[in-house]
Amino acid sequence: MNVRTTAAAIALLAAALTACTSSDGDAGTSKPSAAATTSPAADPAQARQDCVDAVKDAIDADPSNDDLDPPKECATLPNSEYLDAYMDGMEAHNQEGRDSLQDAIDEASKAAEDQ
Repeated sequence: MNVRTTAAAIALLAAALTACTSSDGDAGTSKPSAAATTSPAADPAQARQDCVDAVKDAIDADPSNDDLDPPKECATLPNSEYLDAYMDGMEAHNQEGRDSLQDAIDEASKAAEDQ
């Protein structure tokens, strides 16, 4: 796993854990988060896939952005599911890059054989 992916995963996990703590010492009166008050999608699997696709598209649009805000398609997912969807979106982006590289290697090999 590369450093960027690891750092992103740690940052998301830290943010998720930070959001679960109460700094005022009164844990009984904490307000529900926005994600907890939204109604879940009719199909949780489709909502998760939409989130994965949105994360991949956001990474494709700006691969150098280390501070990716969660896309709106991910708003209904709990933090733990968002982290999984984020990692799947990152994996899909990386796989696309690996496939593209392999295609370039195959083309270069074929061109070298044809000479």
